Amino acid sequence: MNTKLSLSVFLGLLAGGLGFAGSAQAFSFDTNFEYALTGRDAPRGDVWLNSVEVNGNIFSNFAFVDRADIVYNDPFTGGNTGAASSDRGRLVTVGTSQEDPTNADIVTSLGNNNLNSIIDGEDRGSFAINVWFDRRVDNLFLWERGMNSAVTVQAIDGRGNSLGNTFTIARNDWDDAGFRINTLEIGNNVQQVGSRGVSLADLGLDPSVRSIGGIRVSAAWSESGGPGDDALRAFYNGPDWKVVGAAVPEPGMIFGLGAIGAGFVASNLRKKANKA
Repeated sequence: MNTKLSLSVFLGLLAGGLGFAGSAQAFSFDTNFEYALTGRDAPRGDVWLNSVEVNGNIFSNFAFVDRADIVYNDPFTGGNTGAASSDRGRLVTVGTSQEDPTNADIVTSLGNNNLNSIIDGEDRGSFAINVWFDRRVDNLFLWERGMNSAVTVQAIDGRGNSLGNTFTIARNDWDDAGFRINTLEIGNNVQQVGSRGVSLADLGLDPSVRSIGGIRVSAAWSESGGPGDDALRAFYNGPDWKVVGAAVPEPGMIFGLGAIGAGFVASNLRKKANKA
């Protein structure tokens, strides 16, 4: 299947035409990546995202973060204080390392396909960061270094107003993404990376909403209550994350995929009739 076809349309076809469940739930995907370096240096260098695979179909039409607004971030006063910081592998060529990041630093960390250029979260930190993509998106791909922290996402409009509902990926929900990284924040440790996909349905958006421009990523924070208490902070455990979006294709491309989908449905009906 064409790698630039809409992932949401494809997933919708699977749900409707092939009899899969259509309820809101985060989805699994495989990460097709490439280490720029070899041997012991591999997890310390660039880890390039080439594509993702969902149910045997490959997608590579990504949208990357090009604007950010830090809504809240625990103050950094030295040591392990603060919450979200820009982090990178020691030998990467793309990314930055900033303990007290600016909006521009967040974009530098997330606005690329280097999976070793991330946002690091302190274990008991609280933060909320609005990010917008360079194109509208219909699904999200998230990665978390360590596979041991929760993270919450919510759709937002162009002004940062909340849309739909929050959706939390719990610390035990991550799938093994198949690669490891070492970043400046964790010294010489090398950690496995987890992955999880989030759909518009997960975000509580009406089916008529076909795409969004941005999301809020947070940990131990709520719009009504602000920074969370110690118990909530312990629940999240400081996510170390990366996010990219599945870019929405041109309308004509979606129409073409609709025709393909009609063929899938028709074929499925014929198979059922032949078995009857």
